[in-house]
Amino acid sequence: MAIKIRIPTPLRAVTNGADMVEVQAGTVDEALKHLCGQFTGMEKRLYKQPGELNRFVNIYVNDEDIRFLNNLQTPIKDGDDVSVVPAIAGG
Repeated sequence: MAIKIRIPTPLRAVTNGADMVEVQAGTVDEALKHLCGQFTGMEKRLYKQPGELNRFVNIYVNDEDIRFLNNLQTPIKDGDDVSVVPAIAGG
């Protein structure tokens, strides 16, 4: 079994239309690195600089915001869902 990473619509152009990608990983950081390794251009969309997520990108593990867990070092296990959620702003 693998970790499922749910891809939002704005990033599906990078994943060739895939709305979900499965990876093997023990932390959110590892999962995102696998995702970036599979899809050219994903790293620029997710990270401001190495190890620092873009402030407009939110990551959830099983509906829990990683900012309130262990951030990128949040442990994950087989069967977990990781969701990439771009922040929405407006007025």
